[in-house]
Amino acid sequence: MSSYIYDLAGWPRFHWDDTALSGQLASVRHRQGRLVGRMEALGFQLRGEAVLQTLTEDVLKSSEIEGETLDSEQVRSSIARRLGMDIGALAPADRDVEGVVDMMLDATQNYAEKLTRDRLFAWHASLFPTGRSGMNKIIVGAWRDDKSGPMQVVSGPVGREKVHYRAPPAERLDREIDAFLDWFEAKPDHDLVVKAAVAHLWLVTIHPFDDGNGRIARAVADMALARSERSPQRFYSMSSQMRIERGAYYDILEHTQKGSLDITAWLGWFLGCLDRAFDGAEAVLAKVLAEARFWEKHAGHPFNDRQRDMINRLLDGFAGKLTSGKWARIETCSPDTALRDINDLLERGVLAKEPGSGRSTNYALAEID
Repeated sequence: MSSYIYDLAGWPRFHWDDTALSGQLASVRHRQGRLVGRMEALGFQLRGEAVLQTLTEDVLKSSEIEGETLDSEQVRSSIARRLGMDIGALAPADRDVEGVVDMMLDATQNYAEKLTRDRLFAWHASLFPTGRSGMNKIIVGAWRDDKSGPMQVVSGPVGREKVHYRAPPAERLDREIDAFLDWFEAKPDHDLVVKAAVAHLWLVTIHPFDDGNGRIARAVADMALARSERSPQRFYSMSSQMRIERGAYYDILEHTQKGSLDITAWLGWFLGCLDRAFDGAEAVLAKVLAEARFWEKHAGHPFNDRQRDMINRLLDGFAGKLTSGKWARIETCSPDTALRDINDLLERGVLAKEPGSGRSTNYALAEID
């Protein structure tokens, strides 16, 4: 049986090579400061849109890492509603969407509030409002009890499972969590970005719940990153980058959890992932500015509610090809009304026909100068 770091003498006193990480940490901190500064310099409306897009991606991608797909419109609407943002018609959100959004916003908007057992329990209960994970009934809002066997992270078909990790016994959870929370709320003796990386590893290694441990650990890391910036506004998404690097993310976790208390490699990977997440933030910034240019170009031009809604969907990255049939279904109007809406936008140069559309004509936003 493989041994894990929580059984090593000295656990949980992690250590690392500051010299090996100092250059990387300084570079990440520099980029982080520049990015936050650039975003803060945007107008209120543009900054709000950047935060909305970032938080939406964070919620979606953190769930995707665990194999769960949420509806992006529901997530966006749920976040906008809680932040008091006017984005037009708001899509009603399912309970599971509302729960994930509740957790993420509490972690980032209320980052300065103390992290406690009750807060972790509330996050967990919000993730599983029905008391089930899929078809399986789980313990919700409390630590796991291991009555059905040890908590394991496995992959592969039944009968040929591969055990990637086995969590510490449930009987240890009270003292393990107490040690973690005391450390998390203590005055930091190292950089807060490093603290975010350690917190993520530590909590996901304890694995205190029946399910949802990864999402909660990532929320705690986001909370620590918000503390590092002293701001509730999120302009980059670690979860989005971890989703892109999902294989490497799980590999480094498994390697670290089966290694020693020297977690230099894990911290190096986390800092690199954060640095690459800033690249994604640059893409969000470019998208927000492109949307601003679009509405500036068409300022004073009237759009009906259907047209405005569809334009926003296209600006946000419409999935698939837009046809008159899709327009009619999405906007719940007749095909003739959809075609009139589309032809009006074609004549005004807002939409353009896509070349090579075949039997059904596809439409896209015209290029913005």
